[in-house]
Amino acid sequence: MLIDVHAHFYHDRSPRADWRERNASRLAAGEKIGITIHVASILGSWGRTSPTYFPSPADLPYGNDALLALAREHPNRVRGYVTVNPNYTAHARGEILRCLGAGMIGIKLAASRRATDPLLDPICEIARERGVPVLQHVWQHRRRDWPGQEASDGAELCALAGRHPDVRFILGHIGGGGAWQHSLAALRAAPNVYVDLSGSGVDGGMLESCLAAVGVERLLWGSDITMDTGWAKLRYLTHLLSRDEADLVKWKNAVSIFPHGAFPSD
Repeated sequence: MLIDVHAHFYHDRSPRADWRERNASRLAAGEKIGITIHVASILGSWGRTSPTYFPSPADLPYGNDALLALAREHPNRVRGYVTVNPNYTAHARGEILRCLGAGMIGIKLAASRRATDPLLDPICEIARERGVPVLQHVWQHRRRDWPGQEASDGAELCALAGRHPDVRFILGHIGGGGAWQHSLAALRAAPNVYVDLSGSGVDGGMLESCLAAVGVERLLWGSDITMDTGWAKLRYLTHLLSRDEADLVKWKNAVSIFPHGAFPSD
């Protein structure tokens, strides 16, 4: 079993004219890698009709509905995070409840609001009530503001996790750019934050440092958009870990933080 906790798909309103081909190629590549389940999100219109990291209340349901349709088309291979913009509190709450009721298994927060902002608290309260994890887009050690996004770093996510100790948080793509050592230093004291190993970064010592910082029980395998680097990390993990430890990272840790029954083995 192999669960990809950080996947993305596209739809007909995204900027990609080849969206069908890209969705199909992801599933085909996943089959070659051995991915059992892609846990995915769609970020609104991917910037076509509202900013990628500040999706509008009109674009969010369209993207979430497209993902629900894809999950119905591939019921044994695709699960969903409901993507919301916490700046629209009432809309976000309604969309979360609607999509969780339709079968989604987690919540995706891109970079619409800093993780330290109180606007995220109502989102986290729903996550606690419904027993679903929150995947937070993270820039590893944010040294400045970035145009078009309220990017958070690992320390800010840990502050949010401290306010909501009963919610499981996934730190998005430790290899997604920036100083990942900065995130790992903050994570040591945040037991309810799990490390998503995805991202294009494959620095020497990264996986060993993740293990030293949080232990094998808080690591989750994911690929994000760059599936080749996810595969490289997967191959490396099979040499770095024992078989039982590798199974924790490949799927057992994911099963433990998502709702019961979310995956075939559960």
